[in-house]
Amino acid sequence: MSTAIIQPIDMVKVRLQLGDTGGPLGVATNMIKTQGVGSLYRGLSAGLLRQATYTTARLGIYNNLSNMAIAANEGKPVPLWQKAACGLAAGGLGALVGTPADLTLLRMQADTSLPADQRRNYKGVGDAFIRIVREEGVGGLFTGATPTVVRAMALNMGMLATNDQAKEMLESVGLEKGSTGNVLGGAMLAGFAASACSLPFDYVKTQLQKMKPDANGKMPYSGAIDCALKTFAEGGPFKFYTGFPTYLIRIAPHATLTLVFVAALPKWEAKFGL
Repeated sequence: MSTAIIQPIDMVKVRLQLGDTGGPLGVATNMIKTQGVGSLYRGLSAGLLRQATYTTARLGIYNNLSNMAIAANEGKPVPLWQKAACGLAAGGLGALVGTPADLTLLRMQADTSLPADQRRNYKGVGDAFIRIVREEGVGGLFTGATPTVVRAMALNMGMLATNDQAKEMLESVGLEKGSTGNVLGGAMLAGFAASACSLPFDYVKTQLQKMKPDANGKMPYSGAIDCALKTFAEGGPFKFYTGFPTYLIRIAPHATLTLVFVAALPKWEAKFGL
């Protein structure tokens, strides 16, 4: 549900990272004018599959690790560093599961930014999987896995650890645990933290996953570190934060909606006797 709502913003974010100019509104307007409204939803099938694999895994793993940390602390408040460690582990393991879907999502979103003769023209997520395996081998599904995992670790450390810590802080100032204000406030703070922590890694991931060999068969980057060093040399540290306003608008609402829905699920299950 969160993915379907945020997909157009994610598309604009990717196009900005790939060099489109004109700002978020300008990019969106140009895409609608030249390719139709449907262009903003290109790659939605891959995006939904990514959430069904990556998000399900990371939230489930974090919940289990968090419960283990609570037990280890004998019910006392879990220190922030332990929450961060749980978020790092959950993000990394979840990202491994979701990398193939993440790769196809980015390629489908980036396709129309390429010259016509270089476009992959995937028909959907299934066609993308088949062609990647056929053309690049099974390992091709994990292109950019390292920056994807690192980005997910940073995002989940910021999102999940901040969410738990913020809810505890809000509870200490009078917002009852589980109340709308407590849940929404914690989720909103978590969304900002997730955006700030993860964008540099997301930028590198995007560059690696969309790259194609030149006329001599050489890739522009040999790996994540090479990409990061060249990016820093070309544009300095702020280059990694290209499109931050759009990224914030894309990540923060998605994280907020996800955490609100997760908090509401037990209540819905109890209401319907599940």
